[in-house]
Amino acid sequence: MKTKWFFLINMLVMVTGIFAQETIRIGIIGLDTSHSPSFVKAFNADKPKPEYAGFRVVAAYPYGSKTIKSSYDRIPKFTEEVQKFGVKIAVSIEELLKEVDCVMLETNDGNLHLEQAIQVFKAAKPVFIDKPIGANLSQAIAIFAMAEKYKVPVFSSSSLRFSTVNQQLRKGEHGKVFGVDAYSPGMIEPSHSDLSWYGIHGVESLFTVLGTGCVSVQRVYTPDADLVTGIWADGRIGTFRGIRGGKHVYGGSAITEKGAMPAGVYQGFDVLLVQVVQFFKTGISPVSKEETLEIFAFMDAADQSRRKGGKTILLKDVMSKANKEAEKLIRKIN
Repeated sequence: MKTKWFFLINMLVMVTGIFAQETIRIGIIGLDTSHSPSFVKAFNADKPKPEYAGFRVVAAYPYGSKTIKSSYDRIPKFTEEVQKFGVKIAVSIEELLKEVDCVMLETNDGNLHLEQAIQVFKAAKPVFIDKPIGANLSQAIAIFAMAEKYKVPVFSSSSLRFSTVNQQLRKGEHGKVFGVDAYSPGMIEPSHSDLSWYGIHGVESLFTVLGTGCVSVQRVYTPDADLVTGIWADGRIGTFRGIRGGKHVYGGSAITEKGAMPAGVYQGFDVLLVQVVQFFKTGISPVSKEETLEIFAFMDAADQSRRKGGKTILLKDVMSKANKEAEKLIRKIN
């Protein structure tokens, strides 16, 4: 309990110091994703939305994946784009951290997030880590552990979580939810757990509406699609369909006591950025560590189910193994 209160007090001191300034300076790590120039355009517009008042992206470090071609090929273009909005290009994360008050870690390659995030934690800067927080569950566990070690607030989420309908369903505005079927693009990157690369958008919608409590996962895989079924402790069933063939779309439906309702609707980045700004103001994450880690346990369990021919996998077993792997990662970097 003392540790928890010390952590909260440390965050309060941190964010209070930040808001003593007229402009809150944001730094972006990673210019290998379209998210980065989109966020810069939102914060650094001539007339930004009132929700973003007082915030400005002042510096960016371009890298970024150096191994995923679809990511690193975009770095020169996105670097040029953000410079047009007055963003300084830093030669290192260390240089960037000297210029900013808070950080958006946007590097597309989740395998780099632990190494990059630790530098941010050591500098005591609040950080939003874009999806995926790590390439797999063990990396996600290690990142949260290191954030707690350095007492720095952190959160990660897909923008799908904050769509209006998903939030309404989560709050019970359409009555009790009995189950959810969500879908999103499900492209796979071999260096990441299968669903964490892009399927995480639909999985995030699934957990936004149903919350935590998933106990087992079973996956059906074909080259064109995934169908992953999760069973919750209270008997509810949630499914995720990852789309690789045909048009890439986001959506789904929730079965509620009032009938079937749309779910998983994509509303752009603004719904996420509003939450990021609030997080930087308060140091309080809108998504619990436990829920983010269960999302990753769901995705890692789906990988295991695929490898075992569609066998049902228990999340508790996945978490147990990943915790041990996370301990090894932490020992390696300490």
